[in-house]
Amino acid sequence: MSQQRNLSIQNKTQTGVPAHGLPAGARKGCLPLGLPQPLLLEEKKFLLAVERGDISNVRRILQKAHHSRHVNINCMDPLGRRALTLAIDNENLEMVELLVIMGVETKDALLHAINAEFVEAVELLLEHEELIHKEGEPYSWQKVDMNTGLFSSDITPLILAAHKDNFEILKILLDRGAAVPVPHDIRCSCDECMRQCNEDSLRHSLARVNIYKALASPSLICLTSNDPILTAFQLSWELRNLALTEQESKAEYMELRRQCQKFAVDLLDQTRTSNELAIILNYDPELSTYEKGDRMSLTRLLQAIEYKQKKFVAHSNIQQLLSTIWYDGLPGFRRKTLFEKFMYIVQVAVLFPIYCVVYMIAPNCRTGILTRKPFMKFLIHASSYLFFLWLLILVSQRADDVAIRLFGTERMKKELAAEELRQRGKPPTKLELLVVLYVFGLMFEEVQEIFALGMKC
Repeated sequence: MSQQRNLSIQNKTQTGVPAHGLPAGARKGCLPLGLPQPLLLEEKKFLLAVERGDISNVRRILQKAHHSRHVNINCMDPLGRRALTLAIDNENLEMVELLVIMGVETKDALLHAINAEFVEAVELLLEHEELIHKEGEPYSWQKVDMNTGLFSSDITPLILAAHKDNFEILKILLDRGAAVPVPHDIRCSCDECMRQCNEDSLRHSLARVNIYKALASPSLICLTSNDPILTAFQLSWELRNLALTEQESKAEYMELRRQCQKFAVDLLDQTRTSNELAIILNYDPELSTYEKGDRMSLTRLLQAIEYKQKKFVAHSNIQQLLSTIWYDGLPGFRRKTLFEKFMYIVQVAVLFPIYCVVYMIAPNCRTGILTRKPFMKFLIHASSYLFFLWLLILVSQRADDVAIRLFGTERMKKELAAEELRQRGKPPTKLELLVVLYVFGLMFEEVQEIFALGMKC
């Protein structure tokens, strides 16, 4: 009798009838709460019909389940997949809509839809969430047991969409009021950070990595920042500091830093004309918009240097613009032969006093304007400094006395000898007076720069 009874129980279980006549809900005692429970035959048919996309059969099972409660419509298969998850994986929007209308719990279906980048399902599930959510209560994806959930508790729809870098889904979430995560400082010691760190330091660290992974999303930066390039610079610098502080996650932070740098470079690749590039490099929110012909401040380039954005600074478009600015007023100079370049430099070096005089007398004439060009200014300044050094060398070697001894008349030589005997120290020579004049000129130039640029501490 005992063997027959056991056989009867086994047959009932295999045919879908709960053992000992217990209802389906009583099977939760078979495994720990939250883990997938053994499926009844009707539940297996239900999940199979969902996976195959059999709309009519799924509708019949759901209608029957609402009347007789013989099927748990929120059941999971051994892999932890619910009906909505199967429909989303198959990108069956009609099936997703049917399941939602018939009252199947969404749980973390929204996160699954975002992970699968199923945009239509995301919109549908968001509309459903707005209808069922009550103020002050957790959202559907926050109610999932962490033992069966595919995503950790710190993953929100916006963070996951940013991880996938899906522009369309991010736009939908932001339009519906999703908040961009703001990470706490790595050294933050607030009550929340201390509590999370004490509960599980690994989860706390991974949560910070997930937030920064979301913030480094190019699509999220484009949608939330008024100045994407500067945001990429600042985030890249912050990630660099995090990599130096939190050595355990250094590889992840450095990879995100490279992603931000690449994003800034990719934006720079979109420029097609020199004027577009000049507008980007001279953008300053505190000043008026750059117009063609204005003096270039290159504010954005200076920021790139400050934040150590080497790839941005070394970009071919920027180097092309800098070369154009540097050789402005000298068209074709870079295409000249080496000998022609050398002769032009020598010419400017020899005639630099004339250029300086013309600039002082008529700064707005053609030659005066050419003198203000970067490359010409460099050549004139370099020539001036070399001439100044040459004067110092002549003074140190007493060149005027040597010149008298070599090329002077007898009368001049006698006067030089008498002067050397009569005086303990020589008075300033003409060359020394010229050196003093040069020094005063350099001092005047520095004072002018202070008035023009201001004092900087």
